[in-house]
Amino acid sequence: MSKVVISGTGLYTPSQSISNEELIASFNAYVQQHNTQNAAAIASGEVVALEESSVAFIEKASGIKSRFVMNKEGVLDINRMVPHLPERSDEEPSIMCEMAVAAATQALERAGRTAADIDAVICAASNMQRGYPAMAVEIQNALGIDGYGYDINVACSSATFGIQAAVTAIQSGQARAVLVVNPEITSGHLNWRDRDSHFIFGDACTAIIVERADLATSKHQFEIVGLKLKTQFSNNIRNNFGFLNRADESGIGKPDKLFRQQGRKVFKDVCPMAAAMITSTVEAADIAIPDVKRYWLHQANLNMNLLIARMILGRDASPEESPTILDTYANTSSAGSIIAFHKYQDDLQAGNIGVICSFGAGYSIGCVVVKRLG
Repeated sequence: MSKVVISGTGLYTPSQSISNEELIASFNAYVQQHNTQNAAAIASGEVVALEESSVAFIEKASGIKSRFVMNKEGVLDINRMVPHLPERSDEEPSIMCEMAVAAATQALERAGRTAADIDAVICAASNMQRGYPAMAVEIQNALGIDGYGYDINVACSSATFGIQAAVTAIQSGQARAVLVVNPEITSGHLNWRDRDSHFIFGDACTAIIVERADLATSKHQFEIVGLKLKTQFSNNIRNNFGFLNRADESGIGKPDKLFRQQGRKVFKDVCPMAAAMITSTVEAADIAIPDVKRYWLHQANLNMNLLIARMILGRDASPEESPTILDTYANTSSAGSIIAFHKYQDDLQAGNIGVICSFGAGYSIGCVVVKRLG
């Protein structure tokens, strides 16, 4: 069976960023406006008064200090509080396509490849801009790739599930090399009026080139030596937006059509699941935990990552062992662990072992063990 490597990664970062200070100023202004406009109803008990938030609350709860977004003005407008991203004509490239092409171009360059070397495109993300045609097929066309493409959605675990699909395609002979892209416009599915979650997400796109090891020429190769996926149904993280919403007008506009979660339950459930998954995947690859040099974990919550690393190692991980990018990027869903991998890989030496792990709604967990090649 063919050995498979990750030979290149790419990252698209939006030009606009929102600091916690800016976000709190906007959110608290919205809260004050809501409470003033509904003062009588609040006094009578018909409406619940909203509570203001603070920078300290956000940073203690998540470790997030800022987030990149595709549109800052719409998010901070207290009368809108959603990004302003006008719909484009069918003849124009979609927003997700543009993001993916930018990240893919970087990944192809890093892998020393061109579109002619790629046989498949997998668009793996938590939300797709449209139902069909598949976003992957549009991205394939924009890049000039002669092959096939399809979309997958496993929420925050989409990237690692996409890597698994790419490995299968290569080992089955379907493809020599596969491009996996993760365009995440999470700002569009976030309820910016919810105190407990409005600070969580940011926008970004990552790209990964997965190819046959005997064909790879890149200086940035990581052999995939272990890979495991798991899903277990849970209602604790949900987004009920879908095409059937229009068939039930009573549900249109309800908060459950946006991201929502029961954070404490997610923390309690997912941390031990992720730690156990990483440990078992590493051991199945005949590797000892002390031999793992780096953990590129899903960037959802700093406290989760600290606990998961502690459960695996029996001690606190150093910043070098488990690098963090969510302080500036926030939770970028499927892109998070790949952003960490992209930014913190070049210092590793030949033979060094690392683990890419994502986890989220589903519950879903994807774990990829890689070895740096010389």
